[in-house]
Amino acid sequence: MRKIALITGATSGIGRATAIALADAGYNLILTGRRADRLEELKALVGITYKADALALCFDIRRQEEVENAINGLPAAWRNIDVLVNNAGLAVGLNPIQEGETDDWERMIDTNIKGLLYMSRAVAPIMCERGKGHIVNLCSTAGQRQCVLRHKACRRRHKQRHAHRHAEIWHQGDQHLPWCGRDRILDCAFQRR
Repeated sequence: MRKIALITGATSGIGRATAIALADAGYNLILTGRRADRLEELKALVGITYKADALALCFDIRRQEEVENAINGLPAAWRNIDVLVNNAGLAVGLNPIQEGETDDWERMIDTNIKGLLYMSRAVAPIMCERGKGHIVNLCSTAGQRQCVLRHKACRRRHKQRHAHRHAEIWHQGDQHLPWCGRDRILDCAFQRR
């Protein structure tokens, strides 16, 4: 029986590449994004090329109600999510901080932080109930270096990375397993079991 991976932002870039890599590793996929045509194209590709089953869910992770409806509405055959890849994200607004557009900041925060939290909050109870699962949070490395034009994005991403490094803890029975780094999590998630 194939494991199930849910990938946010699967319509392009790293999300699409992750979906293809996981299909190649033997996973069935729940593909999410805002562009239905691209989701369906990717669903067909992984089905034909890798013989992976895929479920395409078109919704906006910035909208908590849409996230909850999508996860709560999963068919029974798709509820046993083994890996959640929180990939969806964006960077907008190249203006210096004094000219920055607050709408751009809100959109980035709603997508990159709140969307990640909404997805994790919706999927984690399923994993906890089953006693297993991995949540992989991808974020930009831009916050690790000086960014003159993107001060707000850099600060946010640094906080995001710092929070994941220190706060992600898995509970397995009475044993607490601290987050062990993105590379190790990705290695574990991509292994066939």
